[in-house]
Amino acid sequence: MSLHDTSKSVNCHAMSDVLNRIGDKWSVMVVGMLGRNGTLRFNELKRMINGVSQRMLTLTLRNLERDGLVTRTIYPEVPPRVEYGLTEMGKTLDGPISKLWDWSSEHHTAIIEARSVYDARATAVAAAEPRKVAYAQG
Repeated sequence: MSLHDTSKSVNCHAMSDVLNRIGDKWSVMVVGMLGRNGTLRFNELKRMINGVSQRMLTLTLRNLERDGLVTRTIYPEVPPRVEYGLTEMGKTLDGPISKLWDWSSEHHTAIIEARSVYDARATAVAAAEPRKVAYAQG
C-alpha cells in the first residue's frame, strides 16, 4: 500500500496509526537510543533517556514490542537479565529518526527565536487592541 494518495481513508488511517506509535516523544527516544547504541538493558535505557519514568519506559517498550519494532530477550539467569534491541523493521526507523534528531539540533535555536518573535508580536497586538483580542479569544 502506498501512502502517496491521502484521499483514500485507508492511507490516512495507516499514517495516523503509525505516527501515533512512533511519533510520541518516548518512542522516538527509545528507537534512537537503541539505534545508536545497539542492544541495551532497561536501566541503561532509563539512564540514557532523561526524564522518562520507569512506568512510561515500560509502556513504551511494551508498545514498540507489540508493533514489531523492538525485541525483548530474557536470559535465564539469577537475577534475570532482560535486553532490548531493534528488530529488522525497527532498524529501518533508525535513519529517519537520526535525521530528525540532526534536524532538531540544527534548527532548535532558530525555532526558539521564531517563537520569541511570534510571542512578542502577539503580546504587542494584545496590548494595542485588548478589546478585539479578548473578543477573539472567547
